[in-house]
Amino acid sequence: MDEIFKSRVTEWASRSWNQGVYCFSHFLDLAQRSDFLALVPSLPPVPWTLYGGAEGCERQMLRFGSEDTCGYDAPFPILSLKIAPVSAKFAEPLTHRDYLGSLMALGMERETMGDIVVKPEGAYLFCEERIAPYIIEHFTQARHTALRCEIADALPEGALFETRRVVVQVASQRVDALVAHVFKMSRGDAQALFPAGKIFVSGRLCESPGYTPKPGDIVSVRGFGRFKYAGVDSLSKKGKENTAVELFV
Repeated sequence: MDEIFKSRVTEWASRSWNQGVYCFSHFLDLAQRSDFLALVPSLPPVPWTLYGGAEGCERQMLRFGSEDTCGYDAPFPILSLKIAPVSAKFAEPLTHRDYLGSLMALGMERETMGDIVVKPEGAYLFCEERIAPYIIEHFTQARHTALRCEIADALPEGALFETRRVVVQVASQRVDALVAHVFKMSRGDAQALFPAGKIFVSGRLCESPGYTPKPGDIVSVRGFGRFKYAGVDSLSKKGKENTAVELFV
């Protein structure tokens, strides 16, 4: 565990607990979220919440404090920005990498930005409230496509993060078998991801290939994607388990 991160989290928790104030982190990535959850038992008993701006966000901000402990309510300082091409007719098909690369080229720090959700009409970016005006003013191009950026009045109707139901046939519900089948890799390649720290289950680092997820668990595989485990759908004639997952697309 990163000792600097551990020290910062401990400081935020202690300040919130001792002074009765809210303390917020930057956006945490999966590894930091996992490290935080491992730290919770050693922290002061202050309430905490993880939130990324919308349900399903992977990068999340940490808040210590609650209305009961602080005496007031404090929303997360997160804004959602809508990014769209100036001219849809001349726009290129932009990827997550395109948006992120252009933002980083502006000198933005990754920890100040949450998820970037790419849609056919553009993208939505979750960011710290304090940096939103800078992004709105300066984020005007990705690749050769001119962009406009504004505060989103509302997120798209329905689920922001789309999923596709996939049924895989496995001999057991071990997470390594699920990862191998969902992402079409060998069982050995899937197992090699565990010691490399690439597998997370519902925000926690998973080091055991034999772990069996629970329905509703989100399995994130760095570099490949993520899926929500739904459980056994049926049995095949040969006794194998047809397992359903919701693959994030």
